[in-house]
Amino acid sequence: MMNIGKQIADLREAQGLTQTALAKKLKTTQSAIARLESGKQNVSAEMLKKISGALGKNLITLSPGTMNLTITGGEKLRGTIETNTSKNGAVGLLCASLLNKSTTTLKKIPRIEEVYRLVEVLESLGVKVDWQSDTMKITPPKKIQWQKIDTEAAKRTRSIIMFIGPLIHQLSKFSLPQSGGCKLGSRTVKPHFYALEKFGVDIVTTEEAYEVSVKKKPANEIILYESGDTVTENALFAAALTPSTTVIKYASANYMVQEVCQFLTACGVSIEGVGTTTLTVTGVKEINKPIEYTLSEDPTDSMFFLAAAIVTDSAITITRCPIEFLELELLKLEKMGFRYEKSRSYLSHNGHTKLVDIKTKPSKLKALHEKVYARPYPGLNIDNLPFFAVIATQAEGQTLIHDWTYEKRAIYFTELDKLGADTVLADPHRIYITGKSSLKPTELICPPALRPATILLIAMLGAKGNSILRNIYSINRGYEKLVERLQGLGAKINYLEEF
Repeated sequence: MMNIGKQIADLREAQGLTQTALAKKLKTTQSAIARLESGKQNVSAEMLKKISGALGKNLITLSPGTMNLTITGGEKLRGTIETNTSKNGAVGLLCASLLNKSTTTLKKIPRIEEVYRLVEVLESLGVKVDWQSDTMKITPPKKIQWQKIDTEAAKRTRSIIMFIGPLIHQLSKFSLPQSGGCKLGSRTVKPHFYALEKFGVDIVTTEEAYEVSVKKKPANEIILYESGDTVTENALFAAALTPSTTVIKYASANYMVQEVCQFLTACGVSIEGVGTTTLTVTGVKEINKPIEYTLSEDPTDSMFFLAAAIVTDSAITITRCPIEFLELELLKLEKMGFRYEKSRSYLSHNGHTKLVDIKTKPSKLKALHEKVYARPYPGLNIDNLPFFAVIATQAEGQTLIHDWTYEKRAIYFTELDKLGADTVLADPHRIYITGKSSLKPTELICPPALRPATILLIAMLGAKGNSILRNIYSINRGYEKLVERLQGLGAKINYLEEF
């Protein structure tokens, strides 16, 4: 009951409703709502149905893996949508907050499942989290209670491995559950171990946990085993509270890494080379001051709506797009025949990220002669590559998509066949997609991976008729209020009522 109560409270706050306002809608008392949200009052299925109506969410199917959608596709989208802040930026900063002995205030935090899981883990460690609207205040305890960690929440997010970097500054020995997240094949954690061992960190992997022991020392120079986003962030966390200079080579320069660098700079850490593959970090002995930081916008959120506009042949405006992390994607789309306008650039709230507004136009696309592939920034973003799979279904000719990073993700792209696409899987990394296809409605279950799930949703928006998409937990990991935002653009999409 505590879990459903917390979800009701989160949904109520996200809509700006007080307990009194919700009570008025339900014709009950504020104290009853308070008891319900704190898990001190049982709630019937009938009451859940009433609350669902008041909040516009089907609470009976809110448990992970059970929320379903119904989509009537073939409708043109119209209007304006604002780019949301980043899942990957948020999880990095939540982990980074453990470096600060004082209160960290993060603004524009997205209410998504990945963030919920990390908040559950933080609270289980004794961290106080006060989340009002889109602003989160994080206050650490005097001593981290790692033995009380919420194991189930930790297992469901791969981001838990980024707790190691901050915790080595507070604990000489601790254990973290092995992590989950997207199911994209064998994603090795060895690069994290190789980077952190330079700081005197020894990590032993058991069947269920990472056993960490620490004898801190300066790292001086780290050559990353791979240019991964999370391994770069972990190395940054380790270097931030090491009062010497650490040079991190072959670092990721991706948007979430730059976000972490900007946050650490605000904390007093000196970082040279932000946006490049060599970071020179001069750490400090302690971070103990109130820090306030506003998250930047998410390029993969902008890309979702670009792809949705293309597949539905719609003219919409997408505001606050982080252009420096979308330039190559837009160039490739432009060479395919995509027509759009973009505004002059302006800065995000953090004062660093360049943003533009993009107006899409109905376009006739042709397949690129060259393969479409991703690589670390400044290449085409690895998380944006799947969107080209659904876009390719609407381009005349054959597109080769090479997803070299993961050995399973291209296999998930073949689910587009069930929506009328024409695909040929060459191997676990390469898929040929021949267009233009007339997409057709169907019923599908989301794959357990965020981006492959979202492209099925986009295809359903373009398929004339009624589709059902089941088990959308993987989408909710990374996208906030996606259904409501699509509804605002005129999409006929709703939560499937199955009371």
